Amino acid sequence: MDIKEIQSLIKFVAKSGASEVKLETEEIKITIRTGALGNTQETAYVQQIPVAAAPAAQLMNPPAPQQAPATPEVTTEAASSDEESNYITIKSPIIGTFYRKPSPDKPSFVEVGSTIAQGDVLCVIEAMKLFNDIESEVSGKIVKVLVDDSSPVEFDQPLFLVDPS
Repeated sequence: MDIKEIQSLIKFVAKSGASEVKLETEEIKITIRTGALGNTQETAYVQQIPVAAAPAAQLMNPPAPQQAPATPEVTTEAASSDEESNYITIKSPIIGTFYRKPSPDKPSFVEVGSTIAQGDVLCVIEAMKLFNDIESEVSGKIVKVLVDDSSPVEFDQPLFLVDPS
């Protein structure tokens, strides 16, 4: 099971409303617990199973096959003001921790007013100890950064507003 499948499973469990899901295969054991009553935190425990132990696959609430998007989704912002309706919103493709810098001692990837091109790295999102570069799908100018550095982000959460003109 690769990281994209695990992330996909976490997203499915979070959306399904289940409070806990356990999955055991010959290679891996996963337990995913979600918070109760509106708490949006998910906890996932992944444990490698030794090769000698081979329990039968066991799954509560089987997930439908689902692919995690590899790149950020880009949609037009449905804002109340006419000014913001011309901007493009870049959203988080995964759940994780948002970082504006590649490391604490380096400058931010982009600032408000920065001109970006398609393929430029905008930020990093850490998910399960993996750092994922989030690249721009559009060219334009950063108008607003919608998330604070080192903040947790959800799947499909708006991260940046971009003026494509």
